[in-house]
Amino acid sequence: MQRRGGRGPSGRPTRLKPVELDPLDEYGLPSKGEKRLLSHKIQESYYAKIAERYLAFCTEAGDRDGLQKQFGRLAITDKNTSTAPPTLSSGRYPNNGAVSSPAPPLIPSPSTNLPESQLSQILSALRKLREAIVASKRRDDFATQVYLFAIRLGILSASYETYHPALLYLLRILHPARSLTNIELREAASYLILDAACRRGNLTEAYKLRHQYKAALRGDTKVDGILKALVRDDWVLWRRLKRTVDGYMCRIMEFSEGHMKAHVLKAFGRSYLSVEAEYLERSTLSGWQELKEKFGVGWELKDGKVVIRKIQPKK
Repeated sequence: MQRRGGRGPSGRPTRLKPVELDPLDEYGLPSKGEKRLLSHKIQESYYAKIAERYLAFCTEAGDRDGLQKQFGRLAITDKNTSTAPPTLSSGRYPNNGAVSSPAPPLIPSPSTNLPESQLSQILSALRKLREAIVASKRRDDFATQVYLFAIRLGILSASYETYHPALLYLLRILHPARSLTNIELREAASYLILDAACRRGNLTEAYKLRHQYKAALRGDTKVDGILKALVRDDWVLWRRLKRTVDGYMCRIMEFSEGHMKAHVLKAFGRSYLSVEAEYLERSTLSGWQELKEKFGVGWELKDGKVVIRKIQPKK
């Protein structure tokens, strides 16, 4: 977007160049005093710009690997911590003049640390829009559409600052005012339960939420299975379930991956004197260098075999 320029306050020509302003930066945060976004029409227009920018981001990323790198870049930069092409969802909403919600592409995990992309700008714009919806007390299908999109994109970006407050508002405020469909309610409840268990490590709260949303999750064995695996520190079951869930649930499960791997390494330490390096790497889904740097194992690698403990000779 280009603001009008070329003339000073008096209307006379000026040498100052017109200011180039990004459409997503046109508005500020409503919590900081921005009032224009309280208009429903402007909210829908702004969401259309966000959707357009997101589709441009997907197009620029190109193939599956490019999308992985883009999402991974944001996760690594901000936290230091099977794929579908980008499409537009038809949705169940009448839209009220707004575009359909773009479905964020499902990806496995971050892998590369590259320069910052437009993704963080899109998440920032979504925050402004969410704040505007809250401030204007808007509780219609459009609000639900925006929050579902923010949740899904936040999960793929591993941005819990985006998806967790959005989940709470969707379930506690929007759902009672304008009921979600059964599929949407099951989806949102599953994410909230897994976030409590996998990211925050609070299994008590996770089971409490599971009981609260038992009607919505009736017949769902995957959430129960993941909770069971975490309670028992069952790495084998956890890995099996991770291969069967969708990309969003898989992304949340990754928050608990470090804890599960650490437990596996403790089991190796208690059970083996030595083990083949290939078997250890295959069992933990981690290379030897990663095990040393990330998990701090003090074992010795010698001729393709990891020496875990040495038997001291008797004196």
